[in-house]
Amino acid sequence: MIKTHKILGLMSGTSLDGLDLAYCLIQEKDNRYTFEIKAVDSISYTNEMQLRLKDAILLPSDALLKFHNSYGTWLGEQAKKFIEANALEVDYIASHGHTTHHQPENGLTFQIGSGQHLANASGQKVICDFRTNDVALGGQGAPLVPIGDRLFFGTYDFCLNLGGISNVSFEHRGQRIAYDIGLANMILNHITRKNGLEYDKGGKLAKSGKIIPEMLSRLNALEFYRLPFPKSIGYEWFIKEVVPIVETFPHRMEDLLCTSVHHICDQVAMQVKQNSKKEGSTLFITGGGALNDYLIETLREKLGNTAELVVPSKQLIEFKEALVFALMGALRAEQKINVLSSVTGAKTDSSSGVIFLPS
Repeated sequence: MIKTHKILGLMSGTSLDGLDLAYCLIQEKDNRYTFEIKAVDSISYTNEMQLRLKDAILLPSDALLKFHNSYGTWLGEQAKKFIEANALEVDYIASHGHTTHHQPENGLTFQIGSGQHLANASGQKVICDFRTNDVALGGQGAPLVPIGDRLFFGTYDFCLNLGGISNVSFEHRGQRIAYDIGLANMILNHITRKNGLEYDKGGKLAKSGKIIPEMLSRLNALEFYRLPFPKSIGYEWFIKEVVPIVETFPHRMEDLLCTSVHHICDQVAMQVKQNSKKEGSTLFITGGGALNDYLIETLREKLGNTAELVVPSKQLIEFKEALVFALMGALRAEQKINVLSSVTGAKTDSSSGVIFLPS
């Protein structure tokens, strides 16, 4: 008996590019899961929305909650347009929301995008708030994508996501292990946006630059890289620890980008080498960074024979996270485990996410 879940996954990441929507058919048979991505869209944020999301961490509590509600309504409106334009039949919308606060050491994480407002605006059942329960159980509330790595992409030795932040997942002694490695597009986009560019397409600017040795040394020396996993970082860490380093160097944008790419690849290569059990491991790469040709070229050089890089289709690169949140929604609807304690450090695995019905 094959069970099919028709779910619209919504994802907004730390790189602040925009909202990804992926309508997915998640099929389950004998506890094995397969997927089809049937329709996708990506809605770029306006400059105003980008700034509001970036600065949401600075808002007083009442203003933050007001934004939480209005952003939820906006998500619902985008979802409704997408559903109507593609004539889709939807069981649930599974929404990640947008992370404004992530402080698991203080027992809190917050993703704006009110589920009730989203449900009301879209007219659909909604599953969201996937992180809070794990943090309440003593976990990091992140990363969440490894459940999808295990169920959908388990044939690869490593799954690497290069979003705003780089994170990796792999099997270790029968358990899925995952953690944030460190920086990815967050630092690159910070540098380009200060120079009036949205991003460095294909890494062409970075490739034309030169490494700034002192900047590379200071980035590689950040304390986070020495911490044991499970571990995760958020925008707060970036603002506090990374931005002051970047702004110390009044160099050309190309040199700042080149140095940052080498830093990203140094940290990723170090983690893959430390955890690879064999030469020629397979490293499956998704997230916006997989479209940065110079970054991929640099990573390939630093890894050498340790791992073979596998870069999938552009659609899967861009919409994997939205796909995985669709899967998490399907698992939550079935009350099955969708957050792994081996990944987050929580007391127990959990079926996380809150269900909202439209009214």
